[in-house]
Amino acid sequence: MLAREANYDGLIGPTHNYGGLSRGNLASAKNKGLTASPRAAALQGLQKMKLMADAGLVQGVLPPQARPNIPELRLMGFSGSDEYVLANAWRANPILVRNMSSASSMWAANAATVSPSADCADGQLHLTPANLSTMLHRSIEHAQTGRALRAAFPSAIVHDALPMQSTYSDEGAANHVRLCAEQGEAGVELFVYGRDAFAGAADTKFPSRQTLQASHIIATRHQLSPTHTVFAKQSPKVIDAGAFHNDVVCVGARQCLFYHEYAFEDTPRTLAAISKAAEGLFEPQFVEVSNKEVPINDAITAYLFNSMLVQFPGEERLTLVAPTETEDNPLAKAYCDKLILGNGPIGAVKYVDVRQSMRNGGGPACLRLRVVLTDAELAAANPKMLLDDVLFTQLSNWVTKHYREDMAPDDLGGPELMRESFKALDELTGIMGLGADFYPFQRT
Repeated sequence: MLAREANYDGLIGPTHNYGGLSRGNLASAKNKGLTASPRAAALQGLQKMKLMADAGLVQGVLPPQARPNIPELRLMGFSGSDEYVLANAWRANPILVRNMSSASSMWAANAATVSPSADCADGQLHLTPANLSTMLHRSIEHAQTGRALRAAFPSAIVHDALPMQSTYSDEGAANHVRLCAEQGEAGVELFVYGRDAFAGAADTKFPSRQTLQASHIIATRHQLSPTHTVFAKQSPKVIDAGAFHNDVVCVGARQCLFYHEYAFEDTPRTLAAISKAAEGLFEPQFVEVSNKEVPINDAITAYLFNSMLVQFPGEERLTLVAPTETEDNPLAKAYCDKLILGNGPIGAVKYVDVRQSMRNGGGPACLRLRVVLTDAELAAANPKMLLDDVLFTQLSNWVTKHYREDMAPDDLGGPELMRESFKALDELTGIMGLGADFYPFQRT
């Protein structure tokens, strides 16, 4: 079956700021309180998307969510007009409002876990929105994420998020890797978890955001073959070093798994399980970066593994699309230079500037959700959510028109920003063909 891997990036929203809300995310904590630039952030993201589209890859766009999240504030007891709700909530608890105003849905790698139809017993494309229950500012995303995914993929099965309970903590594709010979053929799905919720307290000081139980449920929902599904535990030491998701220390594409020496609690066992699961399908290619070559702290701060590993049309070897922070780190850059001179599966490195996202702890891989689509599924996808030159120009003009140049965390309490954001998003629904009732404020 013919199929292509599409990248659906999260369009960065108008309330992008450095709130420092994500415990265990070192970049987020380091930059807390600094002035951000929503306009520059969104335009950087669009430029990365255009790079992928211009190279011949399928590139989609997921819309930002409406912030501040007024319905959530109403659930917490604030009432009256939207302006009154926001004003009273800000007066009572500014930290709460910052959580309800985060633009974190930009990191589409956390939007959902995706299993292509070739892997699922019913032959359907399955997506499960992540509940993101560990962090307050992200736990409010999943319902609207589901609406966006259903708008993008009307022929797919989009499940509800898992229950909002710590046993089922789910962080989406940031803890999931798919390996295969060809995109339209059956592959191996690797689920990486931080803790077993039934085994007692977590063994990390920072939150272990993905549970084994959540991964098991998603694999069952998606009707994956147990033979070709692997569950592996992330190393506690890398979680406490700042690798809050597996994609900070590991990325995979086609047959290749590119990972840090410390990525997994039991690396030999993990690699053996992947090899066994791949029997009869393909021969895995493992590229391990030793801690001697790139120490774990450098790997995390440079976001070497939070890069996009893609196969550009016409290229036999894979390309690593890395942030400029990787290029700026001498050890990570030296490793990349060495990598492309070898005969391994990765033959090129491209550097992209997504500094606004990086300062909140999200690299190029965080900004995109990978969705393998058959020709029929791609034909059924919402065409207004697929990036081409026309949509790129429309979105760039829209961002320039509506987004602020500067944003400090304390700006989030003003009703002017809320009105600006809602007006912009109302216009966006027309550009992207989302309907006049896509956002909660449009339905009230």
